[in-house]
Amino acid sequence: MYITTQEMLEAFVQRSAASSVLAVDTEFMREKTYYARLCLVQLATDTETVVVDPFAACDLKALNPLFENEGIVKLFHAASQDLEILYRECGTVPRPVFDTQIAAALLGHTQQIGYAALVYSVCEVRLKKIESFTDWSRRPLSDSQLRYAAEDVIYLPRIYASMRAELEEKGRLSWLDDDFSRLADVSGYEVDAEERFRHLRRVNQLSRRQLAGAREFAAWREREAQRKDIPRKWVVGDEQIVEASKREARSIKELFMVRGLKERLNTHDAHTVVSLMVRAFDGPEEGWPEVDGPKKNEPNVDIEIDLMSALVRLRSKESGVAVQTLASHDELSRLARGYRKDLEVLSGWRRTLVGKELLKLLSGEITLSLEKGALKVGGRAADTAGASDMADTADVPGAADMAGGTGTTDVADAAKTADVSEIREF
Repeated sequence: MYITTQEMLEAFVQRSAASSVLAVDTEFMREKTYYARLCLVQLATDTETVVVDPFAACDLKALNPLFENEGIVKLFHAASQDLEILYRECGTVPRPVFDTQIAAALLGHTQQIGYAALVYSVCEVRLKKIESFTDWSRRPLSDSQLRYAAEDVIYLPRIYASMRAELEEKGRLSWLDDDFSRLADVSGYEVDAEERFRHLRRVNQLSRRQLAGAREFAAWREREAQRKDIPRKWVVGDEQIVEASKREARSIKELFMVRGLKERLNTHDAHTVVSLMVRAFDGPEEGWPEVDGPKKNEPNVDIEIDLMSALVRLRSKESGVAVQTLASHDELSRLARGYRKDLEVLSGWRRTLVGKELLKLLSGEITLSLEKGALKVGGRAADTAGASDMADTADVPGAADMAGGTGTTDVADAAKTADVSEIREF
C-alpha cells in the first residue's frame, strides 16, 4: 500500500498496534544538504507492508505510538542513519531495536553484510538492483520504484524470525543487548558542535593548544553548516581546519595563508574564526582538549597487533563471529598502546570471547606458538580460566565453550607468532 494522506497513515498505525514486529527503512537524499531529506518511509508488520510518502503525509509523528511501543520489535538493517533521520523527523528513537546486519555478524555472516546478500542467504530470494540510484525526491514514483522500496522491509520479519531462533539456539541473543541499546540511545543522535573536532582527519597531529583552536573552528563550521543546511565540507574542509590550527593563525592574513580559505570565508566569517581560535589558544591550559588516540611519540606496536590479530582470528573461527565484530584493527591498536577505556573488545561478550585473553597476551600471561602447522594458545590462562574468568563467562550465555580454551588454527589463518613476553626486548 502506498500511503499518501494523513488519514491513511493514522489508519495504518491503528491496524498495526497489535503487531509483534515493525520493519522499518527509509529513502533519503543528502548529497547537497547537512540534514538528510527524508523521501520515503517503508514499514512492514506481521501482516502488511506499506510505503509512506512524507511529502504527502504531513505529520510522521503519527508513527510514534508504534515506535514507542515496547511490545513491538522494530526491525532494521544497518539502522544508524535511519534512526538518526527518524529522530529528527519524529522526535523519538524507535525502541526496542533489532538490527539484522549486527545480528548477522554473530551468526557467521561477513561483517556489515548487505541487505540483498542477507535476503538471499536467509530467504533464497534475489533482489533486483535496478532502482539503486533512484532520485527518491522526484514525484510521481513508478510502480517499479515503489516495489523496490517495499522490498527493503518485506523480508525483514522473516529474517528476524530465523535469526532469533538461531541466536536463541546458540545462546547468543542476549549478546546483542548492549549493541541494540546503544542504537536506541537518543544521545547518539544529538550533535555536539564542540566535539566535532575529534572527527577531523589528521587531528592527532595537533598539540593540545592547537586542538583548542581546532575545536572552536570545527564548532563554528558545524553551526554554519546547520544554519545553511549544507554539507560541512562546503563551508570549509577538515584539512583546512587542521592546517589553520597547526599554524596557530592569529590574524585574517595568517588564516588566509591556508590554501582555499580565502575563497571559502568572507572577511566577517574570517574575523569570527580568528577571534574564536585566538581566545582558545590563549585560554588556560587545563581547558585545552586531548584526543584519545596515538600520539606522535608513541611506540610502534605492529608486533603486538600482529599477535593479537592472530588470536582474534582464532576465536573468530571457533565462534563463527566475524573478525571485525570481535575486534577492529583500530581497537587492537589502541589496546596495544595501553588504552583501556571505551573499547568494545573489553566489554560484554567480546571481553569474554577474546578481550581478557588479549590483555593476558599483552602482559605475557599467555603465549602463542605453532604446533604442526596450527596456532596454539599456551600458558597459565590456557590451563585454567580462573575463578574470575569463569564468573565472567557465566554471565554470557553460549560463551563458556570458547573462553580460556587452548584453541588451534591453520598457519594461513594466523599472523606472525612469538612469545609476547619477549616483545619488550625489541
